Amino acid sequence: MTEAQHKFVFDLSGGNLALDFVNTVSERPTAQAKERLNEYWDLEFFGQQSGVYPPRAFERIYAMGAKAPEEAEQVLKEAIRLREALFAIFSAVAERRPVPANALALLTIAAQDSTSHGRLVHKAGVFQWEWVGMDAYLESVLWPVTRAAVALLLSEELTNLRICASDTCAWLFLDKTKNHRRRWCDMKICGNRVKAKRHYKRAKGE
Repeated sequence: MTEAQHKFVFDLSGGNLALDFVNTVSERPTAQAKERLNEYWDLEFFGQQSGVYPPRAFERIYAMGAKAPEEAEQVLKEAIRLREALFAIFSAVAERRPVPANALALLTIAAQDSTSHGRLVHKAGVFQWEWVGMDAYLESVLWPVTRAAVALLLSEELTNLRICASDTCAWLFLDKTKNHRRRWCDMKICGNRVKAKRHYKRAKGE
């Protein structure tokens, strides 16, 4: 597969990298759920489109994955496990349910591992977190995702976490509207779909 052959464009409207990663499943609550991470390359393209790779890192990782397909497949499985743990955590927070301890434990382990690949640097008078070896590890795309998840859980922004009100969606997002009453991940898609369904029921007298 080449970059030109990859047609899918990931939706990055969650307001946080970790939420965008969780949202790589569409129509999650339905029997028609659509998995967007079907191959290792999908994971890499998510990293490219979300901007987590420094210049030229994507090409190097892409080549590494082609040379080690079994390792790449294992990384994909680990990525999906992490994604599902993040969904379990954030959906529980959004719906005010108890957070599953096993999911939190998995995230803790992932956070400890990812932190070992980073360092604090001081550039132009500003402290920054810098990843080391983003172009040398097949799983490096998961490091910024994990850090974003932990940062969100520890931030005041967590109070703005929402889950789409559509019963066929379950995408997660940060509500950054002034009145904090946003109900859908996308008003043009899920919002209109719900409204159309209500209109249909009213027309039928239900």
